Amino acid sequence: MVFIVILIASYLLQMVLPWWIIVVISFATCGLIGKTGRISLWSPFFAILLLWTGMALFRSLPNNNILALRVAGMLGVNSWILVLALSALLGAFIAAVSGFCGYHFRKAVLIKKTNS
Repeated sequence: MVFIVILIASYLLQMVLPWWIIVVISFATCGLIGKTGRISLWSPFFAILLLWTGMALFRSLPNNNILALRVAGMLGVNSWILVLALSALLGAFIAAVSGFCGYHFRKAVLIKKTNS
């Protein structure tokens, strides 16, 4: 559930907002519906990894990877695939950390009721 919510919300909101909206989405989603720390870490990671890889391929393949090759040249590498993998992994890592922090923020704020 967390995976699907993050994937859809990130896809829709990144059309009109900056890339870092994934931080807000991951934090809020995992803070609200994240069941465990493991789910809150890996669901945002794989959701953003899949989304950014898919969108990069969708935008790059029709134009023969011209922009990706130029960015690869600026970074000093020869492969546009390496640039794609690096950007997707960086976004996925940021989303994973944000989701994990959201889950633990909820746990820290949540007041446990005890029998007195």
